[in-house]
Amino acid sequence: MWVSVRYGVSVMWCGGRPSLGRLLDGKRGQPYRMKPQPRFTLAATTLDAPNARALARFYQGLLGWPIRKEEPDWLEIAPPDGGQGLSFQTEPLFTRPQWPSTRSDQQMMMHLDIEVTDLPSAVEHALALGATMADVQPQHDVSVLYDPAGHPFCLFTADGHDA
Repeated sequence: MWVSVRYGVSVMWCGGRPSLGRLLDGKRGQPYRMKPQPRFTLAATTLDAPNARALARFYQGLLGWPIRKEEPDWLEIAPPDGGQGLSFQTEPLFTRPQWPSTRSDQQMMMHLDIEVTDLPSAVEHALALGATMADVQPQHDVSVLYDPAGHPFCLFTADGHDA
């Protein structure tokens, strides 16, 4: 028998491999009880904006999702059939991200990739709702736009063709 101590847990081996019944807490020498890992489910992605309501309206028009929850400075939209949605919170100190990144400006921390069935029509729809085209378009089969708060997002088709 020998004992291995890692991460504050002593494991006693009796024979070829450790037995879960023989795990000992390294600090107290008491049997270590394995807790089941909690379940994690991504519920939404949250975008900060100077006006959460205005940005939620933009994405509501773009995606066609209804409001799931609404508070004074917080809104959530989600697909009607359930699943993960988008949340929006008012952030008075919001600074528009810069993309492509520069060392001196607020860098983009994330962006949304949105699959569409017809790229030219989807771009036209997004522009009509208040999006703007990014000056840099790194791929011919993906369109990079900015939402009204300045968050970059990409529109693309699954097959890579412009319908």
